[in-house]
Amino acid sequence: MGTLDDERRHVERCRAGLRRMLEGARENVIVGETVAGDRYSAERLGRHLKSLAKELSEEPDGPPFFGRLDFGAGEHRGRAYHIGRRHITGEHGGPPVVIDWRAPVARAFYRAGARDPQGVALRRRFGWSGTTLTGFEDERLDRGEEGGGTILAAEIERPRVGPMRDIVATIQPEQDDLVRAELDASICVQGGPGTGKTAVGLHRAAYLLYAHRRRLERSGVLVLGPNPAFLGYISAVLPALGEMDVEQTTLERLLASVPVTAADTEDAALVKHDARMARVLRKALYGRIARPAEPVVVPDGSTRWRVPEDELRRIVDDTRREPLPYGVGRERVRARVVAAIRRQAEARGRTATAAWLRRAGRAVTPALDAVWPAVRPEEVLYEVLRDPVAAAGVLTEAERAAITWPRPPRSPASARWSAADLVLLDEVACLIERPRGYGHVIVDEAQDLSAMECRAVARRSEHGSLTVLGDLAQGTTPWAATSWPEHLARLGKPDGRVVALTTGFRVPAAVIELAGTLLPALGARVPPTRSYRSDGLLRVRRVTEVDKGVVAAAREALAFEGSIGVIAADAAVAALTSALREEGVDVGGRLTVLPASTAKGLEYDHVVVAEPAAIAEAERRGLNRLYVVLTRAVSRLDVVHARPLPPPLTSPPLTSPPLTSPREPF
Repeated sequence: MGTLDDERRHVERCRAGLRRMLEGARENVIVGETVAGDRYSAERLGRHLKSLAKELSEEPDGPPFFGRLDFGAGEHRGRAYHIGRRHITGEHGGPPVVIDWRAPVARAFYRAGARDPQGVALRRRFGWSGTTLTGFEDERLDRGEEGGGTILAAEIERPRVGPMRDIVATIQPEQDDLVRAELDASICVQGGPGTGKTAVGLHRAAYLLYAHRRRLERSGVLVLGPNPAFLGYISAVLPALGEMDVEQTTLERLLASVPVTAADTEDAALVKHDARMARVLRKALYGRIARPAEPVVVPDGSTRWRVPEDELRRIVDDTRREPLPYGVGRERVRARVVAAIRRQAEARGRTATAAWLRRAGRAVTPALDAVWPAVRPEEVLYEVLRDPVAAAGVLTEAERAAITWPRPPRSPASARWSAADLVLLDEVACLIERPRGYGHVIVDEAQDLSAMECRAVARRSEHGSLTVLGDLAQGTTPWAATSWPEHLARLGKPDGRVVALTTGFRVPAAVIELAGTLLPALGARVPPTRSYRSDGLLRVRRVTEVDKGVVAAAREALAFEGSIGVIAADAAVAALTSALREEGVDVGGRLTVLPASTAKGLEYDHVVVAEPAAIAEAERRGLNRLYVVLTRAVSRLDVVHARPLPPPLTSPPLTSPPLTSPREPF
């Protein structure tokens, strides 16, 4: 089966294989410049080879493999495979020294068990310290031996330092099912805190790019996160899995056609995010189309060609009935008017050359502007927010008043737009011209999307599939989802499959239990999360001054390995940061102070929550926000408060013992 020394020799073979792959890729870049038959082929080949060489040269300096499978039966009987994050070729065209975790044969690493060994006699997991192989643990599945062992547990519980890591070495069977779901399948993952739903979504992106490379290279993969901090946190996962060409952004950045320089009232934002605004905007846009009042007259030398008013009206009406974007419809009217003129000219012996047709197309522009004017999204929304006439019969008087500018700008160019306006501008832009579509879109924290935001996502995935990730209990926007089937319908995938992940791998049981006391008050119909881990520490501490209590908790946390997040109500962050710095606590290294509104999706080894009551009172869905904040801890949680706790949190556990030693295991 191989000793530790044998496996360390295999590590060296892997490193040599990676060096050969990099040298070969660089050599191919040079050779490829001279072998292509034409300029276009040469450019495509060159881009591909240079991309491969760049990818290999930026390969993270981590363990080349994390597992091994020895088969005792079936198709692969008598063979052994090392499983890693990327394929590594063997020497002189021999068998690969590492198999990509996404390859079909590697699936048995995640799915085989004592009851169903799938031909696997031995499954081996490796322990590493940096890039040094330190040991391994074996499961003899052919003898009925199975169990994660200490290496699996240590990998799951490893301290969180820096950005999010991949979970490729610890994927569980229920997660593997979702990761390897077919490309055409849209799925929704309801996952409680720490269940790995974000990691599943990112690993699904990597798997789909591996299994459907050509199709997705053409159409692209898009990952939408809730905020820039979250994108920074997950940014290293896909490159570590060998995938560089995935677009990762927020919905606001994706839709950023204008700068955001204004803020809406909550009443205005609620109306703007309502699905009825789509009807309002459509009415405002297509209301610009006018009934033809006179014929089209096109001078052509001494001749004047005419398209009668009734024929022009028929062209406009026929085009309006077709399911075309507004801008395409305008050009369709132009083309049909020019075609009518061309028929007249050819009937009188005129040859309609390409240049003649271009002149005719330009000549009909004034008449076209009168009946089907060109327009920009900002002009349409400007009219709606200045005087929402198009909202009559769609919105109530109070709703119309909420979105009406109290002091309208003089023109669209001088308007100041809000974040909600970006969604409305996108709605209009996509009515005018179809947006770019993606082969697969992954949406994290999807429970917070409004109906109008769902429409924006649906347009990008109309001809592709979706992976929807979220937790109804963590919905913090005023329009947060309450039902996944309804939300999937808004996202354009009513037949999407909803799957629940209920085992928490990152959040200790004590933390999950405390946060779980909030669930009845949240009104979210979600299955409870059960923690894989029995370690961890929870302390709920009543203090007289919150700032001093947080400073003390932060100092104790710094004695332990891992990242530290101090989370407070948004309004309290500046003062709390100053208090920590005044007491000599290093803010900005391992310790981060962040507002509760940006904590979603992030994880820290040690979390200090300052004044839960202030977090709960800060917004409409404040208890949901508090639920999010409490579940950011993956090892230790301190809840520091001077005011009474929100009522759902007053049940035990109340207080845990103080930290006694930085070496104490958790």
